[in-house]
Amino acid sequence: MSIPPAKAKALLKRITALRILVIGDVMLDHYIWGDATRISPEAPVPVIDIARDSWTAGGAANVAINIASLGAECALFGFIGGDADGSRLRSVLKEKGVDALASPGEGRTIVKTRVMVQHQQLCRLDRESLPAAYAADPDRSARILAREIRACDAVILSDYAKGLLSDGLVAKVTQLARAAKKFIALDPKPKHKLAFSGLDLITPNKREALQLAGIEPAPGAVFPAAAVCAKLDELYKTRNIVVTLGEDGMLLSSSGKVIKTIPTAARAIYDVSGAGDTALAGLVLALTSGAALEEAAHFANAASGVVVAKLGTATVSPEELLDYVSRSP
Repeated sequence: MSIPPAKAKALLKRITALRILVIGDVMLDHYIWGDATRISPEAPVPVIDIARDSWTAGGAANVAINIASLGAECALFGFIGGDADGSRLRSVLKEKGVDALASPGEGRTIVKTRVMVQHQQLCRLDRESLPAAYAADPDRSARILAREIRACDAVILSDYAKGLLSDGLVAKVTQLARAAKKFIALDPKPKHKLAFSGLDLITPNKREALQLAGIEPAPGAVFPAAAVCAKLDELYKTRNIVVTLGEDGMLLSSSGKVIKTIPTAARAIYDVSGAGDTALAGLVLALTSGAALEEAAHFANAASGVVVAKLGTATVSPEELLDYVSRSP
């Protein structure tokens, strides 16, 4: 059962009064769209006839534009270079209504280029030549962020393991958010091994949840939901945990106990790029608007269902979400 249209509409109305601060690894997503009808005479590879290029926000910036698309105000703190790609990313954020707060430091903007042929991704090219001092200085960043945290309703830490989020910065932001009584959430990347504790929400996927819990199930074994949630609660003292399970939906947990698993809302899947960002944005917006965890999960699940039916990194509008839930069983 999806979220009823009336409840979704009420949530969307409350969301317009919110301001969310996103802190994390910011990227520019570049798409090259074309067709391949012949093989190169130089090597056994397809020749791509390029039709067009498109650009959108990726990583933490995609979380931010999903928040803005659903009707809330959003500020974004992350590294954006002074290069042409940085200028393009700033333009995308401005067009989407996101306030960009530049992180201290110099270097190239992270760019992920996807080559799309006949609506399928052929390959991805990453430019990640990060400056040595990419990680934001916690004290300097805290001074920049203190006023923003007081002005927002919730803080999202979006970790893509590129280096912006350090233990020091996470500790400072958590301290500031707690002092201001603000909701704080983290989308973690276990390979980065961030130290965090006492948050309101974390949103790992299945593999990330196992890594965070330090549990390695036997090959082919059923996902040990109860053991994972109990261990995550013991280690990180997070109020709510939502484990995204891909085609199997979402696993919901509070205080270390499994509440339930809700099935995916997706009716058609063309591209899962950025779907986790949409789910995170939807969860935080709904929870900050006063929804219970299960209702928030259904709201986020529906938002992700819209996005995965689109090609490329995408967002969902209130109108699209309401149309989607009105046609759900």
